[in-house]
Amino acid sequence: MPLEIERKFLVTSDAWRAQAAKSVEMAQAYLNDLATLDAGAMNVSVRVRIQGEQAFLNMKSRELGTTRQEFDYSIPVEDARALLKLAVGGRIEKIRHYVDVDGHTFEVDEFLGENAGLVVAELELDDADADYPRPDWLGEEVTDQARYYNLALASRPFSTW
Repeated sequence: MPLEIERKFLVTSDAWRAQAAKSVEMAQAYLNDLATLDAGAMNVSVRVRIQGEQAFLNMKSRELGTTRQEFDYSIPVEDARALLKLAVGGRIEKIRHYVDVDGHTFEVDEFLGENAGLVVAELELDDADADYPRPDWLGEEVTDQARYYNLALASRPFSTW
């Protein structure tokens, strides 16, 4: 069973920009909505994402915390475009920047559209208790705050907080 072990943080400054190795534009949306999950009718979010010239169908178990089941499948970009039109809730648009720090890669998501102004760094780990670097630009950990999950941002954008 594939597991994702990830920590999520707010970003406090633009100091990370000088360390970004690459950046990729992304558009993603969900085939189920936050209300369905909150009501307990489903235990997994289903997302379609176009990431540069690639596309993916992704499913994540609905759990707070650092560890969740995750299933990720490459799909044709044309299929992803069709699925985006079937999505519920809003679309997430962002630029993902890959920032290497002391042998770890932080994925810094700079949100656009209705979530503009929000910048979040995610770090995938091999173990939930693994040590990791804490650069000066890394702010409050929000791993356990559901409103920062992309599914929640699609339903309740940052601009409405």
